[in-house]
Amino acid sequence: MDSAVSDPRPARAEAPLHAATRTAMKIVIVGGFGVGKTTMVRSVSEIRPLDTEATMTQEGLLVDDLTGVTGKSTTTVAFDFGRIRVDDEHVLYLFGAPGQERFWFLWDRLFSGALGAIVLLDPLRISDSWYAIDRLEHQRVPFVVACNNFGGSFHPDRIRDALDLDPHVPLIECDARVRESCRDVLVTLVEHLFARRARSGGGEVVSA
Repeated sequence: MDSAVSDPRPARAEAPLHAATRTAMKIVIVGGFGVGKTTMVRSVSEIRPLDTEATMTQEGLLVDDLTGVTGKSTTTVAFDFGRIRVDDEHVLYLFGAPGQERFWFLWDRLFSGALGAIVLLDPLRISDSWYAIDRLEHQRVPFVVACNNFGGSFHPDRIRDALDLDPHVPLIECDARVRESCRDVLVTLVEHLFARRARSGGGEVVSA
């Protein structure tokens, strides 16, 4: 069944922003292949998400590393897009980046103008997130790390050490399938942005 037909949420064109909206904030969701980025955008977006999921071909299977990814038949070939309002004045635009190495050249462009980012990771494939963190640090984009719950145990100290995370970078557990869990990740990111701003002696995180 066509997901656009079965999804009860309105399309972006059918859901105009509130008249009081004055600030749009771009958030990028990035991470390794198959960690749940598309799922997170779909779960939390208040509008019908736009995605570029395509069926994986035999040629793609010869290029992409599917280690640790089972039962995956589609892949993001550009980016996913969703939207969620913080309040009447503020709205978040969510961009889910493709995870395969052959699409990494798109990442820096997606990071351009981003207020912050979420690094989504699979705790069994921690090394898949190293490049994402490296690029975000290089671009000076603030981020939080969200460990997608695939049924295993959450060991924050081990993950933090493996990623060599700065002590100020939040590390939280989430379930990308659950809207409330994804919302909590976004709240953590926004709080992190305000905390960074406060430490630097600045004012508001965003302005009109």
